[in-house]
Amino acid sequence: MNKLKIVTGIPHVACGDGHVAGLVRIEPTDILPVFRSCGTGPHAARLRRVQPLEAKEWLYITAPENGVEVAVADLMILGPEVKRFENTNDLFDRIASGAGLRDDGDYDWSAMHVEIVRRVFEEGLPVSQGAWIRELQDWFASRTDDGTFPDESSIRTRLIPILKALKFKHPKR
Repeated sequence: MNKLKIVTGIPHVACGDGHVAGLVRIEPTDILPVFRSCGTGPHAARLRRVQPLEAKEWLYITAPENGVEVAVADLMILGPEVKRFENTNDLFDRIASGAGLRDDGDYDWSAMHVEIVRRVFEEGLPVSQGAWIRELQDWFASRTDDGTFPDESSIRTRLIPILKALKFKHPKR
């Protein structure tokens, strides 16, 4: 499935004999007018059906009878869904080739692994995966004459097995 799943949070509603509350998937075409790019559409719409995140079937809201109002600002795309969409559609590879970045094979990935070990040994883990990726991009840029560096997806692909091996958890803030 190559479409992004849009979710929102809803209060407790009745769906026939069952009840639903919390994060649910919505079908964007059900509230299509709120997506008008010209700015003339409404800022909110009424949901009359929802899909609990782990469910396969859509549920129709029976109470409140007129559904649940949802505003554009209430709509979300969850992080794992964004990552799935990026990987499924090779977004970073297309962006990287069009942005003048070097081919993946031109980077010294072995040296990056040495830098990762040095970083963990001397400084500990960074606060987040994103922060670490940015650090590594800066590290690559500092090692080239033209400041080029690999795209985020290429670094993430090589970093994730290391994070899993370290059982990486975000530090408490």
